[in-house]
Amino acid sequence: MKQLVIISGKGGTGKTIISACFASLARSKVMVDCDVDAANLYLLLHPEIQESHKFSGGMKARIEQNNCSRCGECVDVCRFSAIHEKKDGEFIVDPISCEGCGICYHVCPVEAIEMEKSISGEWFVSHTKYGPFVHARLGIGEENSGKLVTEIRKKAKEIAEENNLDLVIIDGPPGIGCPVIASLSGADLALVVTEPTLAGIHDMERVVEMAHHFKIETACCINKFDINPANSASIEDWCQEKSIPLLGKIPFDEEVTQSMVKLIPLSEKSNNAASKEIKNIWLNIKKII
Repeated sequence: MKQLVIISGKGGTGKTIISACFASLARSKVMVDCDVDAANLYLLLHPEIQESHKFSGGMKARIEQNNCSRCGECVDVCRFSAIHEKKDGEFIVDPISCEGCGICYHVCPVEAIEMEKSISGEWFVSHTKYGPFVHARLGIGEENSGKLVTEIRKKAKEIAEENNLDLVIIDGPPGIGCPVIASLSGADLALVVTEPTLAGIHDMERVVEMAHHFKIETACCINKFDINPANSASIEDWCQEKSIPLLGKIPFDEEVTQSMVKLIPLSEKSNNAASKEIKNIWLNIKKII
């Protein structure tokens, strides 16, 4: 069983569209949407949810009013200004401002503060016509998305092993932060989707450097390569210099947008130039993994 993660360094490069195409092209696989902060792969895969699970990303403080002595020490030590005094003299915790550090819990002289698990989101196991699909929804403003990514990747691997599936396709988050590292961990290949813009080139270099730091094999593809041939040539030269396989160059095509509006993977209904190139990239990936 192999694990393929599609990352981008920055948002908006077409990573999710390519992931959906791979989902329609691959056989014997499970899909995972690890972009839990802004999950949207489900829009193209139309999942039927089979299982739903709550996700706890940390702790929040809660004041037990019957035990509180109204001393105010918790207010003084809270660096996030999460504890407020009401007009009636009660102290309450603002769950949005609370970071769960636990200082108030330790300083409370009457032990009136409890640290409780905070529900940060949900994760799901779903069925699609393309195969099993594991995805998640992180709450607004919630953190610990890396922990949630690890949770759903673990479940996807279990599903692949239980059903003797050959591949886990991971739609990774953008950037180089904690959720990206969690998406890359243990992967057999990272496909970096970039675009011929200065931001695209800069972020591609950063995410490739990070993947190599964790000893993950990388390959690249250029989306909308024909909107700036000079920058595309620069990306090709950089990949050649770093010995990174360039698996394909996808042209700009309005049918890509039309497929998104129709909520279907581009490779399923279209046979245009962009779709053909994505299929070629998939064939090149199969040769590597």
